[in-house]
Amino acid sequence: MNDDTRVMRTRIKICGITRAEDARAAARAGADAIGLVFYPPSPRFLSLEWARELRNDLPPFVMPVALFVNPTAAEVYTVLERVRPGMLQFHGEESPVFCAQFGVPYLKACRVKPGVDLLEYLRPFSGAAGWLLDSHVEEYGGVGESFDWSLIPAERSCPLVLSGGLTRENVREAVRRARPWAVDVSSGVESAKGIKDAARIADFIAEVRNADV
Repeated sequence: MNDDTRVMRTRIKICGITRAEDARAAARAGADAIGLVFYPPSPRFLSLEWARELRNDLPPFVMPVALFVNPTAAEVYTVLERVRPGMLQFHGEESPVFCAQFGVPYLKACRVKPGVDLLEYLRPFSGAAGWLLDSHVEEYGGVGESFDWSLIPAERSCPLVLSGGLTRENVREAVRRARPWAVDVSSGVESAKGIKDAARIADFIAEVRNADV
């Protein structure tokens, strides 16, 4: 098959996992990754011990991603040593040098709002495994607010991860419009903050697969 006609499979990350049953539900439904939050103000914040339990309970080929917001290097190194995530996600104002120092693949998030030059902000993070676009909210994500997808740049030197207010109702349109490498959802598959709903996870993933057709 010619590369120009091949439909890419959009990868899926279920973020803000706090319960083992939710991690298993995400894996069974076909998620590629789960997000473990190490940002204390978040209702989805995990202790090191519980995060390690969740990570150890994952089946093969489901990647644990550790999410931080303006951490210290010591905090990141501690999570790397104790939890052993496969990837890091930096959601604050971390510098490219800071993000790259750990020798682990990382995602760099940019909170999107009108007037922000996304490429100018993200170009210094060319060493990232991917760029994650999220809504510009006070809580650094996880509140179910989307942003104007027309602001997404067509030029991409890194794989794009689309986040921010995605749900089973809108993710098919989002994927078809933005054609991201991956989508990232948290509150859109929850029954309460930090509590995922297995049916919503399955429906969300099914809608992403429908968008790929």
